[in-house]
Amino acid sequence: MLGRAMRELIEKANVLHEALPYIRRFHGKTFVIKYGGHAMIEPHLRDGFARDVALLKYVGINPVVVHGGGPQIDQMLAAMGVVSERIEGLRVTDDRTMEVVEMVLGGKLNQEIVSLVCQHGGRAVGLSGKDDGFMRGVKGGFIPVIAPIVVDDKGDSLNVNADTVAGAVAAALSAEKLVLMTDIEGVKDRDKKLVSHLTAADVSRMRAEGVIEGGMIPKVQCALDAVASGVGKAHIIDGRVEHAVLLEIFTDRGIGTEIVAA
Repeated sequence: MLGRAMRELIEKANVLHEALPYIRRFHGKTFVIKYGGHAMIEPHLRDGFARDVALLKYVGINPVVVHGGGPQIDQMLAAMGVVSERIEGLRVTDDRTMEVVEMVLGGKLNQEIVSLVCQHGGRAVGLSGKDDGFMRGVKGGFIPVIAPIVVDDKGDSLNVNADTVAGAVAAALSAEKLVLMTDIEGVKDRDKKLVSHLTAADVSRMRAEGVIEGGMIPKVQCALDAVASGVGKAHIIDGRVEHAVLLEIFTDRGIGTEIVAA
């Protein structure tokens, strides 16, 4: 009879064997990961995410992180007595709100994420969409950590939804995968059951029927735009689950919803 400790070691080996085909398939590919929600707040989830991103780099995958920060922005706005309006899940950003967004996203949060990834052996660099021409960077083995702040033609700062930025970055890089971390399991059907696989046609039908609504609308839309632009697959996953990215990518069943063009 095998002891408990030995059975646990064997189970770990089985997990590695299950991941091996995926590691082989995605070696050298680019994954764009939108990082947000509770995964950015809970200490053990933040630490686990940084470790997972570093692991992806070490197994030969090129991760690009686009982070949000909605709860942190809301907290700062509330402390300042500023009311933030939302339309269909997207924040309406006036000039005063934009100042807070830049301070929270482009400063504090971006550097915290970079620091965590570096603590776990990754080499990360913090970027903002305002940084001139940063997408023309040269190869250096760094993991880009991007704050979703851009500028318009007049040089004024704009706050762009992090899901939208992640989708656009994934399309521009011809990424293999776009992974959107959120605070729910994924896309659910009319009976509130998780749907593990959707085509663009499925998503369009569910939106028309009102099954997909609220904050999920911009997520599925950027997923649709990404796969229509050549991204292999888009995934909407629950960032509240520890190691959610690895569980979605390196296991046979996955944990969220994958969206494909057809």
